[in-house]
Amino acid sequence: MLAQPGYPIRYVEPVFRPPSEADSLILPVTDGCSWNKCTFCEMYTAPQKKFRARKQEEVLEMIRRAGETFGDSVRRVFLADGDALVLPTHRLVPILQAISEFMPAVERVSSYCLARNLRRKSIEELTELREAGLEMAYLGAESGDDTVLEKVNKGETFDSTLEALDKLGQAGIKRSVMILNGLGGDRYSEQHADNSARLANAAQPEYLATLVVSFPQGEDRFRSAFPEFAPLDRNGLFREMRRFIHGLELDNTVFRSDHASNWLVLKGTLGIDKARMLAQLEQAISHPASAPLRPQWARGL
Repeated sequence: MLAQPGYPIRYVEPVFRPPSEADSLILPVTDGCSWNKCTFCEMYTAPQKKFRARKQEEVLEMIRRAGETFGDSVRRVFLADGDALVLPTHRLVPILQAISEFMPAVERVSSYCLARNLRRKSIEELTELREAGLEMAYLGAESGDDTVLEKVNKGETFDSTLEALDKLGQAGIKRSVMILNGLGGDRYSEQHADNSARLANAAQPEYLATLVVSFPQGEDRFRSAFPEFAPLDRNGLFREMRRFIHGLELDNTVFRSDHASNWLVLKGTLGIDKARMLAQLEQAISHPASAPLRPQWARGL
């Protein structure tokens, strides 16, 4: 499970990170996901990815060795695996302090985050983490609709997700929110789009991204809890995205829909680029042959 002999970081594969962390040093402080019950997610279902917290001594030693190995070349660090913020604050602060000590050129530390894990952290604790170096948290909201969230066993609601996002915002930690296009299928598409937009409007996150729900290992796990799921076709995904973006009232949120799962790449800042994105979606819906769509072979996770 070592990435390579002599490498300062021990990885348990497969390793995941957000697209925007492509150039970051991935530093595992946990393995797997402490919830790991979302039926749409296959990231941590392999036996070797069973959730466990790494020993503090190992994490601090990896940081020290990474500093020796990479010197000042590391600018960003991503704390892995699925939800590093499940660790108590008294463990996370020394990790952030060690990154600052042994890799002083690091400009940003970020992490995935489950909303449920912030219920045990106060705003004061989150502020302490931000002051120690945690700049951004990626929160997979997936949907703002309570029915869809229940169907996919997310273990969250609109209110619990918004509470977590508000806590992060009050602590000064930047928030990157992810929504899954097509998660509600045909039956719940409209309410999924409407309530996801409502969640984003209420939170006003610094970053917002969308991915298309997909099942590279098959749909059996997903359909066991959501048997009536009828997937949206490409046009249906575009229509849902149009409804979602139309409902957004954001002041200054960087929006990205450029993950490999998306048919159409959308980038901009909302709200100033809202009209342009809606026009791009309208073209993809009405004249797909002339739209710059990603070919099927290039799509994936």
